Amino acid sequence: MTATQDTERILLVTGVGGFIGSAVAQRLVAEGFRVVGVDDFSAGKRENVPKQVDLVEVDVAAPQLASKLPAAVHAVLHLAGQSSGEISFDDPISDLQKNTISTLRLIDYANSAGATRFVFASSMSVYGATNDAPTHEEAVLQPLSCYGVGKSAAEGYLRVFSQRTPFVSLRMFNVYGPGQDMQNLRQGMVSIYVAQALSSKRIVVKGSAERYRDFVYIDDVVEAWVRALQRAEPLNTAINVGTGIRTEVGQLLNMIQQLVPDTVVEFTDSTPGDQFGIFADTRRMQTHLGMSHFVSLQNGLRTFIEKTDLV
Repeated sequence: MTATQDTERILLVTGVGGFIGSAVAQRLVAEGFRVVGVDDFSAGKRENVPKQVDLVEVDVAAPQLASKLPAAVHAVLHLAGQSSGEISFDDPISDLQKNTISTLRLIDYANSAGATRFVFASSMSVYGATNDAPTHEEAVLQPLSCYGVGKSAAEGYLRVFSQRTPFVSLRMFNVYGPGQDMQNLRQGMVSIYVAQALSSKRIVVKGSAERYRDFVYIDDVVEAWVRALQRAEPLNTAINVGTGIRTEVGQLLNMIQQLVPDTVVEFTDSTPGDQFGIFADTRRMQTHLGMSHFVSLQNGLRTFIEKTDLV
């Protein structure tokens, strides 16, 4: 896809003040697109928004959303929302508004604005409990959290309206890296542990060290988003965004302790809706997005810690 016509140059990115949304927007700006960014800064930060972005400050779930957005856009990249399974239990109605109603609002907007594609920030949380094997996109969805239920429902609405606006749903696994919100200790396993290690050299782990995850570095995630936007093939489907590598929480903690010496670890009870273990089957990612090589967890952690300043 080349950005030649005016409408082909306009991309709508929601959650542009967030960790992943701001990184995706920055990459798209660098590639010559005009990015219209949307955020209400209930979670994102104004200073994260790239300077070249045309900012619209509005709640994506608000009824007046469409009236504040461009009349025509080439594509919608929807990254806004509440992103914590644990927090989703605090206020399930709010979670529904932020993750499902917002998606419906944007689908309606995308249809009227002539968008040729809708790329959606889904999550590994839609799978729920899984076997100790790579999780494929065709697995039965049995989410354990309100957050996972909302993301699954949003994917369902995208399928219903896919004949009008084709979609790609990116089911992101544990994303980490520079730019993550280090103040939020209820979302982002790696950022929580790194923040605690750097601030107090004491990590409190909610759950077992035997749990396992698929940790994927922010640069690889941004690459997946750009390819999901630009490549012709992956339409009306879900794609895992992970490395395919099974890493136990204990292994992650050991790596952090090596990078932040003298850090101690304590264990406490797990959080509601926490998945014991999951890692991605990446075959569809390889086929549709052409991605098979990723930043190693060791290198990603080192860069993350080196670039993080909690002061």
